[in-house]
Amino acid sequence: MKVIDHINQASKTLVSFEVLPPLKGKSMSAIYDHLDPLMEFKPSFINVTYHRAETMFKKKADGTFEKVEVRKRPGTVGICAAIMNHYQVDAVPHLICGGFSKRETEDALIDLNFLGIDNVLVLRGDAAKNEAFFEPHPEGNRYALDLLRQVNSLNHGIYLEEDIKNGGKTNFCCGIAGYPEKHFEAPNLETDMAYLKQKVEAGAEYIMTQMFFNNQKFFDFVKICRENGIEIPIIPGLKPITNKKQLTVLPKIFHVDIPTDLSSAIMKAKNDEEVEKIGTEWLTQQSKELKEFGVPVLHYYTLGKPKVIWNVVKEVM
Repeated sequence: MKVIDHINQASKTLVSFEVLPPLKGKSMSAIYDHLDPLMEFKPSFINVTYHRAETMFKKKADGTFEKVEVRKRPGTVGICAAIMNHYQVDAVPHLICGGFSKRETEDALIDLNFLGIDNVLVLRGDAAKNEAFFEPHPEGNRYALDLLRQVNSLNHGIYLEEDIKNGGKTNFCCGIAGYPEKHFEAPNLETDMAYLKQKVEAGAEYIMTQMFFNNQKFFDFVKICRENGIEIPIIPGLKPITNKKQLTVLPKIFHVDIPTDLSSAIMKAKNDEEVEKIGTEWLTQQSKELKEFGVPVLHYYTLGKPKVIWNVVKEVM
């Protein structure tokens, strides 16, 4: 079932979760152990992140180094299929530009279609760790808009091989990312909003936001979207703060602000146990306010903290 259908058929705010593929060498049980307690809340869908390969240099016997590409968290497509089979819940794989050619993307979409997965979250993705700026695959998509158009072409039976006539049509529901505090590479909010509207016009059916810790940022984002004619559902992405290190890590990596009240309380905490309690209470209050606002879904980035998320959702839902 498509994410947009879950939203349109719902009479109340839904809940969904996001997980990381396990590190290479770990088994699928790592995902099941993570999700088992959260399934009590009957999530409408579960997102699975996608990670590009990283460039590493492996020392050879002769003392020289060989450049190799390593994907530390493989298996997104297989994990989605396993989740759907194991829990009978819809899975939403992330689809990224970075590190993939258009042909590799098309093949991945064909695999997803064969597995009965009809949802994708379309993202540009981050720059490689050894790059200062994002560089696409030489034969890949540069922007999320380009990737979205490729997905929609396949939805219309249009393949990269021009000799394929009357090709089978896929039926993907495409979500896109939104940034309540502006994408860090956009020169201003107006430009960021223009890019977002282009993706909506290209067929995106809902927006999933970057994490935020100030609900007013989300409320303002929704207002600006509506003023710009963007009417598709907007889902807030939510994450708990559970240790002091995140006060610097999250703003640096995700380019988000942490409210003064929250950061001050965390700085006064004696240990991470106290930080986790503060973060849980903050996320609980955030969730209650967003639910009252009428968001279609509360989407939680679980990322190794299922117990915290369980405590929040138990209180909110």
